[in-house]
Amino acid sequence: MRRTDALIVGGGPAGAATAITLAAAGRPPLLIERAATPRPVVCGGFLGGDALAALAALGIDAPALGARPIHRLRIVAHGHMVERRLPFAAAGLSRATLDAALRDRALALGAIVETGRAARAIEDRPGGGAIVRLDDGSAIAAPAVFLATGKHDLRGSPRPRPAPGADPAVGLRTVLPADPDLAGRIELHLFDRGYAGLLVQEDGSVNLCLSVARSRLAEADGNPARLIAALAAASPRFAARIGGAAATGEAWQAIAAVPYGWQQPLGAEEALYRVGDQAAVIASLAGDGIAIALASGAIAARAFLAGRSPADHARALAARTRRPIAIAGAIRRLAEGPHRALLLRAAALPGAAALAARLTRVGH
Repeated sequence: MRRTDALIVGGGPAGAATAITLAAAGRPPLLIERAATPRPVVCGGFLGGDALAALAALGIDAPALGARPIHRLRIVAHGHMVERRLPFAAAGLSRATLDAALRDRALALGAIVETGRAARAIEDRPGGGAIVRLDDGSAIAAPAVFLATGKHDLRGSPRPRPAPGADPAVGLRTVLPADPDLAGRIELHLFDRGYAGLLVQEDGSVNLCLSVARSRLAEADGNPARLIAALAAASPRFAARIGGAAATGEAWQAIAAVPYGWQQPLGAEEALYRVGDQAAVIASLAGDGIAIALASGAIAARAFLAGRSPADHARALAARTRRPIAIAGAIRRLAEGPHRALLLRAAALPGAAALAARLTRVGH
């Protein structure tokens, strides 16, 4: 059985932040990831101020990668629109570009990155740490294992499944042609049982992400293009924004049963340092998922370097994420519910949007 000092299972911003922090401290880890090259994923095109600061601390210059500045928030619901200036600098950047830059930074600092390898199961290791079993039949043992598989669980480290009768969120993403009216803005469209976010990414194209209840997608026969058509029929502003582009057969990325609001339970002496969505999942409309991923990876790495246990890491991360996740969850429920017009009215009040944005930031 192969052995290593520190093993990171999965990549993305959380795994890369862990690897960069460890390697910069002279403890280069082994990172294993299924994807040979970074690829488009559903979540993470918006970088808030705390995410930009965390990236800078890791040695990543987002503007140099082509990230498009975002200064304003626009919310659309029931045919009405509110626009406010964001209380922090933000940017739009595709996950493929961001993940590639983070992986390159980890490699430059000495981390070992092995791609095209998938973990199948994780087991506790006698004496501490864990054993990770891979899809090729091999296994790796390490005293410190960092779980960074995002919203995908592994056998041996599951998160709770949706309760019977629940209507969990589904995440969907596609790319639309350039739209000059979105320059410098992130635009949110609120609708029954979901919302859509649009922003400009580094190549000028528009990133369209949706979070929608599984029941709402089922009403469109599980077809994203039909769902978009239904949303456009109910909202002239949304229809004008997307035109016919979303129904032209463009590729969609999807993720099912997104566990918004989930946080790693405290008190259990788990053998794994959980990072990113394996530790805490914030509602996507808050736009702080990347910041939490980066912060959790750095916090976990520093905990290991200081000799603190995975349970200590979980408590430290929970202290940072508990309030933002709770507030973002409350805003999401209002945004998707029958009284979402109240959210639009609240956003119109001076300082309200800025306050909500600050309260849903994890910091850096």
